[in-house]
Amino acid sequence: MGVGDAASLAPVFPDKVVAMIVDKSILDDLTAQAKASPRLRMNMDLRNSPADLSQRMLNAIEPASVLPIHRHRTTSETVVCLRGHFVEYFYDADGNLTDTIDMVPGGTLVNIPAGQWHNLRSLESGTVLLECKDGPWEPLRKEDIR
Repeated sequence: MGVGDAASLAPVFPDKVVAMIVDKSILDDLTAQAKASPRLRMNMDLRNSPADLSQRMLNAIEPASVLPIHRHRTTSETVVCLRGHFVEYFYDADGNLTDTIDMVPGGTLVNIPAGQWHNLRSLESGTVLLECKDGPWEPLRKEDIR
């Protein structure tokens, strides 16, 4: 079994904390799920339990996936590229493009402030990013999507 396989997550020593190891096989599986999804994206919850009210996830996004321009009113969003290539786009309140950030592994980590209009586009098949937000998940409201 590989490092990321479920059996490898079982504790060897009962009094030791078990770490979740995200390796290539997990990224490949998530990418396969994204490719099979009508939205061409799939996420993997990284929270410790349902009681954990943060949002930490892997997000596999294929190039043809459409992510609308949107904002999160009550939380910042932190993203980093783990694999592949994507571009993060930023917009002003009138919908004008104000900045683009090229995202590649080993490159930039971006913290998007609450209320900032943004979206992204995957440029390479197999792209996976780590996405973190504060607080519990809230669906986007109609007025937060362009």
